[in-house]
Amino acid sequence: MILKDNDNRHFHRIFYKSDATLNSQDKTWPCDIVDLSIKGCLLRFERPWQEDPEKMYTLMLPLSEDVHISMALAVSHVVGNTVGFKCEHIDLESISNLRRLVELNLGDSDLLERDLIALCGL
Repeated sequence: MILKDNDNRHFHRIFYKSDATLNSQDKTWPCDIVDLSIKGCLLRFERPWQEDPEKMYTLMLPLSEDVHISMALAVSHVVGNTVGFKCEHIDLESISNLRRLVELNLGDSDLLERDLIALCGL
């Protein structure tokens, strides 16, 4: 896993290659995590994305047998089979797991603290 060093984003993204599942009320799609942050993710699907951009989706990312991250997501942008999602809601356990994952991959807890402050809008 590598820090994605780039542009003017407010949140540090990490490359995190992993299988995950995206769900809506009536469908489920297997997907690959391209990158991940405390504010959203970039996912890759087998086929071009043609689903409703106004719907809410739920990402399920297993980290181990007992640990996972679950996020409520909204579509941010679509390019073929790669879709950017914005996190609309995340429960306390999932944000703790995500925070630890990002912190481990950033290697700098100060960078993570800045992301959390930006997330809270302080």
